[in-house]
Amino acid sequence: MAKSAFLKSSLAKKYWMALTGLFLCLFLMGHLAGNLQLLVPNNALNFNKYALFMTTNPAVKILSYLTYISIIFHAIDGIMLTIQNKAARPVGYAKSNPSANSPWASRNMAVLGTIILVFIVTHMVQFWSRMHFDQNMPLQTIAINMQGMPQEFYVTTDGGYLPKMQVDQKMIIIKDRTDFYDAAANVKIKEGYKDLYKITVAFFQDAKYGLIYTLLYVVAMIVMGFHLLHGFSSAFQSLGLNHSKYTPAIKTLGKGFAILVSLLFAVIPVYIHFFLKA
Repeated sequence: MAKSAFLKSSLAKKYWMALTGLFLCLFLMGHLAGNLQLLVPNNALNFNKYALFMTTNPAVKILSYLTYISIIFHAIDGIMLTIQNKAARPVGYAKSNPSANSPWASRNMAVLGTIILVFIVTHMVQFWSRMHFDQNMPLQTIAINMQGMPQEFYVTTDGGYLPKMQVDQKMIIIKDRTDFYDAAANVKIKEGYKDLYKITVAFFQDAKYGLIYTLLYVVAMIVMGFHLLHGFSSAFQSLGLNHSKYTPAIKTLGKGFAILVSLLFAVIPVYIHFFLKA
């Protein structure tokens, strides 16, 4: 009974919010490190190698499932805490000046978190789901000059190349597995890379909606920055890790983390839309 009451208590919810939040901060750093490859010129192949690794490596898959669970748990826990806090104070104070007592971000964490959740869902539909399930997703190709004439080749995971014209005419591409098959012998020849780089660039450089997508992404990163601004240091406080000597340093680190991570994420679509030559 006591155990059940503890799990339902606001204190337990704050512990879980803190732990899942800090785990998601680690995820953000790893995700950002991979996405920053989009800022490197002529780096499509390396980015696609990274994308393949992130979707096929067994250890990464386990971390991915933990990330999905953490996002869902963090969101549900946040909603429950917000409802619980409002229920605990059904009538507002006669006089209140919330801006004098707490930062704006701390008073709007539920709203900020909801916006971020909507962004995550749309982001996964556009990129994650296509990488995993889109059977018509383009495969990585590269143009090579052959006797002064540019020819297009599919890039294979063993470091080789297959002439695109030959593959398209004489072989079969099973695109959901990126396997190249000999149509006559019905045997697997090679495995290629899904071109997530091309999908990403096309999304932010779309002639009609590219600018809107870019601006919405930047706004989402600003929202994430405010969420992290309060959430990072708040997580340590919720876990009881307060100390007169270390707390100021944690708050400073949290501010730097929130600003740097959100800024670098925001720079990527801006660079792709305005500066990257497709």
